[in-house]
Amino acid sequence: MTQTDDRQKKIQSVAFLISLCVCVLFCGVILSANVAVLRESRGAEPDEKINPNEATVASLVRLPGIGESRAAAIVAYRESIGENGCRAFEKVEDLQKVRGIGPKTAENISEWLRFE
Repeated sequence: MTQTDDRQKKIQSVAFLISLCVCVLFCGVILSANVAVLRESRGAEPDEKINPNEATVASLVRLPGIGESRAAAIVAYRESIGENGCRAFEKVEDLQKVRGIGPKTAENISEWLRFE
C-alpha cells in the first residue's frame, strides 16, 4: 500500500465520520421539531373553555384525550340531535352518549367545557 492510498483512506474515514455526525444532528433537529409540534397540537390545553354544542372538530381535538375520531363523533352526534332543534349537550355527562367517551374521559375534559 502506498502512502497515497493510506492518505486516501484516512480522508474517506474522516469524511464518513463528519457526514455521520451531520446526519445525527439533522435527525435530532427534526425529532425535536416534531415533538414540539405534537405538544402544541395534541396535548395543548385550550386557552378558553369550549362549548361542545358549537365547537368544530379542530377545537375539540385540543381537549385532553380527544382525538380526531372522538371529536368527529361528538360533532356527528350533536348534528344528529340538533336536527330536532334541541341542544345535544346540557352537561358534561351528556358527552357519555357519544361512542368512545366514558365517565373518565368526560371527567378529564370537564374543566375545559362550557355549556350555554
